Amino acid sequence: MNNASPAPGSSSQLHVVLGAGQIGPRVADLLLARGHRVRLVQRTRRAPERPGLTSVCGDITDLAFAEEATRGASVVYDCMNPPYHLWPTQLLPIARGAVHGASKAGAKLVALDCLYMYGVPDGPMREDSPRRPCSKKGALRVDLEEMRLAAQRRGDVRVAIGRASDFFGANVPLSAWGERFYTRALAGKSVECMGDPDMPHSYTYVEDVARGLVTLGDREEAMGHIWHLPTAPAESTRALARRLGRALGVEVKVARVPRLALRAVGLFSPFVREAVEMAYQWDVPYVIDDARFRETFGVSATPVERQVADVATWARSRYKLAVPSAAPGIPAGAR
Repeated sequence: MNNASPAPGSSSQLHVVLGAGQIGPRVADLLLARGHRVRLVQRTRRAPERPGLTSVCGDITDLAFAEEATRGASVVYDCMNPPYHLWPTQLLPIARGAVHGASKAGAKLVALDCLYMYGVPDGPMREDSPRRPCSKKGALRVDLEEMRLAAQRRGDVRVAIGRASDFFGANVPLSAWGERFYTRALAGKSVECMGDPDMPHSYTYVEDVARGLVTLGDREEAMGHIWHLPTAPAESTRALARRLGRALGVEVKVARVPRLALRAVGLFSPFVREAVEMAYQWDVPYVIDDARFRETFGVSATPVERQVADVATWARSRYKLAVPSAAPGIPAGAR
């Protein structure tokens, strides 16, 4: 474990980020920009180190490793999320490792969560919405919430939970806006939606997820509570896909994938097999209410026009695309 002294002028605080997938590295970048020391913990390989950042790898379900990996932390960010098909065996154990490590370190714990525990919503989802899971994964998320909040009630650790809807952003391979979206859209094929593409659906911008988690770690009044992270007003999947297409200079068509076809693919893909039970999220208005976060911390979601412009800039570089001569709906200064 590298416990090197901080660079001159940097914060004496150590922040530990658990998980180096779609969100953890973004959290680490924000913390480094604030002058904190950061330790990034992942399961199988070390991240490249740079000034202020150290990296360790190991199994967080090993409580001895969890304690060592979080030693000296002032805040621990749990951004871990195993593949769907491993949730029954890994989801709760890795979260317990995070709770244990933060508790032993005397650190605040900020945990990233989703919306599955609410089940099929009958209106905008708020932090106090009933827990009515309609899936196995939703039931696991109820258990996960209770485990974390029980540790808070016992006084073992101070916990803040930040919940996000489905991710939108640049370089989010495990989302609807990942590699398959771009390869199909750029080939003139329809991109796929697991349900009704015209149903309102909240997508949380990944940069706002990271920024929201760092805000929770910074604010003492966040502890002991659940927060919905800043999310732009919901629009349909088709509308957001078309926005992105216009910014890229391509026409994006969106098609609904029949449930039967999803089940057929699931015979060969563990991920798709587990994803089928979550398709209900696109069959009803799926809208997150982030008012409590905005009113408490004064932090709002990035405007969707800015999100789309930034994602398009990344995609043009990633897929070697020319800048369109005109992108309707996107101000020239935003491209």
